[in-house]
Amino acid sequence: MKAAFFDIDGTLFRNSLLIEHFKKLIKYEVVDISVFIDEVREHFYNWSIRRGDYEMYLLDVTGAFKDSLTGIHLDTIDFVARQVIQINWEKTYLYTRKMVKWHKAQGHMVFFISGSPDFLVSKMAKKYEVTDYRASTYIMEEEIFTGKIIPMWDSDSKERAMEDLVKKYGVDLSSSYAYGDTSGDLSMLKMSGNSIAVNPNKRLYDEIVKNDDLRSRVDIVIERKDMIYKLKPAEVTSHRIITNL
Repeated sequence: MKAAFFDIDGTLFRNSLLIEHFKKLIKYEVVDISVFIDEVREHFYNWSIRRGDYEMYLLDVTGAFKDSLTGIHLDTIDFVARQVIQINWEKTYLYTRKMVKWHKAQGHMVFFISGSPDFLVSKMAKKYEVTDYRASTYIMEEEIFTGKIIPMWDSDSKERAMEDLVKKYGVDLSSSYAYGDTSGDLSMLKMSGNSIAVNPNKRLYDEIVKNDDLRSRVDIVIERKDMIYKLKPAEVTSHRIITNL
């Protein structure tokens, strides 16, 4: 059975579900804005002027988010999560949104594998009516967040998630598809017969070009404004890549 595996943040959704949830917690005064100022602002600024690493920025935000959420009741977390999905679920890249629809029309199973929290990814998966999902698990005790997480943002965790879904649903990986944008999605691209890097960051791009198998078969899709470009890694490397500006 064919399937398509999609990362969400940066691949389908144009931002991060976790960041949107964080912003809403601050707006509703569940979390004090000083948390953002003290723990996140510098990393955000460095990334915004492209002097910081995108993946490290996300890890820093995730750490601050985890600390801020600790001790909060599930009802509050879930209320904010519903607001985030209702407002943002269609703010996606045109390419990947169309591909989700295309895979479903072909009768393929569709899976979301995301580093964002399970209380967000579950609702996104329901909106898109996908087959199943895997996400970072935020551990609750008596419906209070403990501060403990079982992560799903790294490549090893996503590999285990894919293996679990393959076993559960009888997926033929050789004819299946994977879509990702960061090095955390590398295992997904390696395991699938048809692999697409969507607006990849430099760390993922570097991993692709140094791997003979991936370099020969991965498509790179860049979506900017209302234009979509599909390239092979060799076509990207044939142009000058400017770094250390």
